[in-house]
Amino acid sequence: MFSRTAVRAMQSSRPLFMQPTHVAAMRQTARRMSPVPKEEQGAHTVSQRLRQLKKIPAELIPLGVVLSIAIGAAIFSMGRKLVVDKNLRLKRQAGNE
Repeated sequence: MFSRTAVRAMQSSRPLFMQPTHVAAMRQTARRMSPVPKEEQGAHTVSQRLRQLKKIPAELIPLGVVLSIAIGAAIFSMGRKLVVDKNLRLKRQAGNE
């Protein structure tokens, strides 16, 4: 159908990521004439925030418990390692610079 030279002529010599892309003309966003809506979380009391916990699916509660225990254990073990381990160098030694 095509000869080798015709196929090579159709192929670009530059890789695809180096070829220029066409950028649409940029323009400013139109100003909104309506006031900015208030945030959902603005000035909520503690009881209102606790009521929002009911929106969390029940399937995610065990996941949260397991993750919080794992993160707590990791923080505890790292802190204990820093306090207990005598071989751990936390400061530079005076002679080795």
